[in-house]
Amino acid sequence: MIYQFRSKAGADVIMLADLSKRIFDILGRPLEPRGIFTIEQLPGLISTLETAILKDLEERSQIKTGNQENSEIPRLADRLGQRAYPFLELLKQSNAKSEPVMWGV
Repeated sequence: MIYQFRSKAGADVIMLADLSKRIFDILGRPLEPRGIFTIEQLPGLISTLETAILKDLEERSQIKTGNQENSEIPRLADRLGQRAYPFLELLKQSNAKSEPVMWGV
């Protein structure tokens, strides 16, 4: 399934279900076919997602520099920061212009 996130504050962001599910799990929200992030929710969502991205980067750098023989190196395509960047930017733009983010409408 494809999710299209919209806001008057920025360009639409289209994501596949796997990334959408991963981001919504991080945000502690169920992924529903349609919904809205209100203006009041945006600052907390942005902070939570940014924290998760930093944690992902930190874990990747520890694995990269560590001498762990059996550690599985995360695939490059799974980098949260890179994959979630357009969505995070839409949240930030929406927050700056006090516009909600909607999907499935």
